[in-house]
Amino acid sequence: MTDMPRIRILVVDDEPNIVEVMRSALLSEGYDVTSTSQPEQAALWIVEHDYDLVMSDLKMAPIDGLGILRRAKEKDERLQVILVTAFSTIETAVEAMKAGAYDYVLKPFKLAELKLVVRRALEFRATIMENDQLKSVLQAKYKFSNIVGESTAMQRVFERIRKMADTEVTVLITGESGTGKELVAKAIYVNSRRHDKPFISINCGALPETLLESELFGYVKGAFTGAGSDKKGLFQAADGGTIFLDEIGLTSPTLQVRLLRVLQEREVRRVGDTQDFKVDVRVLAATNENLAEKVKDGTFREDLFYRLSVVPIHIPPLRERTTDIPLLVQHFVDRANTRIGKKFRVDKELLDMLMAYNWPGNIRELENVIERAVALADSTHLRTEDLPDNILQCQGADAVTTDVRDLRSVVDESERKHILRIMQETGGSKKLAARILGVDLATLYRKMEKLGVPNK
Repeated sequence: MTDMPRIRILVVDDEPNIVEVMRSALLSEGYDVTSTSQPEQAALWIVEHDYDLVMSDLKMAPIDGLGILRRAKEKDERLQVILVTAFSTIETAVEAMKAGAYDYVLKPFKLAELKLVVRRALEFRATIMENDQLKSVLQAKYKFSNIVGESTAMQRVFERIRKMADTEVTVLITGESGTGKELVAKAIYVNSRRHDKPFISINCGALPETLLESELFGYVKGAFTGAGSDKKGLFQAADGGTIFLDEIGLTSPTLQVRLLRVLQEREVRRVGDTQDFKVDVRVLAATNENLAEKVKDGTFREDLFYRLSVVPIHIPPLRERTTDIPLLVQHFVDRANTRIGKKFRVDKELLDMLMAYNWPGNIRELENVIERAVALADSTHLRTEDLPDNILQCQGADAVTTDVRDLRSVVDESERKHILRIMQETGGSKKLAARILGVDLATLYRKMEKLGVPNK
């Protein structure tokens, strides 16, 4: 087992005796300490080496403590700096803290006080480092590569996400249940300028109207029975960040009026309150319903619809992008391999059957099917008998509706139609079509010959 790296501290003070006192005190705590009485040397070392903390005198020449502080922050914003001074004023303290100093210590100082401030500064740095790691994990989880798909339809979705991430516009994400609307919303958020601010998600169809209103806008004490104290709503909690309103089409007319006001005025009013609060929130919304039709039949406000759908992103159902199914299956199998520590493989007949199935539950259903197969499999070779009955029975139904053609023929016909569509979109360019399909040119020619695709 290797030892943890020691914490590195740089000490600089133009009084050598003060340097030695601080150095000895910090060495006794087990830190790796570098020290100097020359501020120019310290400024150079900050650039050349990596430190966790810098302790610097304030009044020095030709570079003072604020100069050391600025160099430290230019090198690494997370590098903590403690200033030591015998001439403390409120103005000095304010200037130091504004420039990014963690704290300052007055001379003459007690060694116990010095050690305590150092320990707190290092704990603060550790917290920042941990938060940065968590953000990296979040970004890795929701980056575009984890929204799986190579089909033309999904490439359009990826391109729209990339464009919308750099803007502040309201986005309406549409698609059937289980297509991954929240995953798209999180990808927009994580790759936006607001990625270090809150992301708050709420399903508008999961709560009664009164409870949803209280959750979104908050309430004041006494607004209704049980309101024993003031409560902030989710719009205020998301201030500076992003709020995701899932199943927006299920909101009541009364709530739609309040949501419209937030989008227009960027203000919220808590239930039972007379005061408005300004909020800076980006709104992303999603629905599996046809809001344009709901506008026509009068169940959804037209003005709110246009406010929400500044930029629409439609996620196609899985049955319209069957060429993505092998990629998705492999993605879910790989995830199971990582989680369980095994190497599951997929039987070709099983994959063919998954390609022929209609997937009414979309990607969520496919994910559940793979998890079930992994859980029930007698070996690491996933076979058709590991599939649920509704998919197994689908083979017989397909045979009736396709003039008794076998399952392979159904898959071949689906692949043939897809290749034809891609060839049309690329203007007949086989090279470009092969790139979009994710195969080499020779493989595309073989498939075209086998499937009877005209070679023009």
